[in-house]
Amino acid sequence: MDFNHFYQIDSDQRWVISAAQGSTFAKRYANDFNPLHDADNRRFVVPGDLLFALVLHQFGLRSQMAFSFSAAVAADSPLRVSSLEHDSELTVELYDSRDKVAMTARAAGPGSDDSALINQLVAAYVSFSGQNFPGILMPLLQQQQVMINPDRPLVMYEGMDFALDSFALSAPQLQLHEATLSVDGRRGQVVFNFVITEQGEVVGRGKKYIALGGLRPYQAAPMDAIVADYLARRQAYQA
Repeated sequence: MDFNHFYQIDSDQRWVISAAQGSTFAKRYANDFNPLHDADNRRFVVPGDLLFALVLHQFGLRSQMAFSFSAAVAADSPLRVSSLEHDSELTVELYDSRDKVAMTARAAGPGSDDSALINQLVAAYVSFSGQNFPGILMPLLQQQQVMINPDRPLVMYEGMDFALDSFALSAPQLQLHEATLSVDGRRGQVVFNFVITEQGEVVGRGKKYIALGGLRPYQAAPMDAIVADYLARRQAYQA
């Protein structure tokens, strides 16, 4: 994976991601067919997984990393990159065109700049992300008997964190350990607990956090329609 294909650097050293670049990353690598990542969607949002990947590409991998997303990033919106290292802890912040923090990354522990390792870990993580909907999220909604608004689904990627025990990885994989959904009125908090494995041995653990909004009582027909549309979009792209 050549990360340079998915962003540019402008004259002020800011990252710029086009709709085409973000959409290609989402579909080709993350298997993510959320309509918000369609290049022609006027409400296009840069995939959070791409920002995660670019931070690792630019700043390297650490044994402990945490990412939080606080604002959606539109296509062609310049991102100012700020980094600070203090007492062996690295903080990276991405500021949008309104000078609002869009993403914060915190990293600690031993590090690696091995591009092959970073590529493998990014590929494993975004592949795991591609399984989140409908495969993991739908059973949680059914169990809790709630659903998202089919006309305006509010599904927000809040963040993720992980800890690695080793950098001696040649083919890391991410596997779901546990998934939970906590409902509070019309809001929900989803947590995906995952393990990172190498040849079947657990070498790391992490969590992914998703916020849901506009929840309502579960109805099978509209949710089935959402899933069918999503899978049809995936099939059409892969055909």
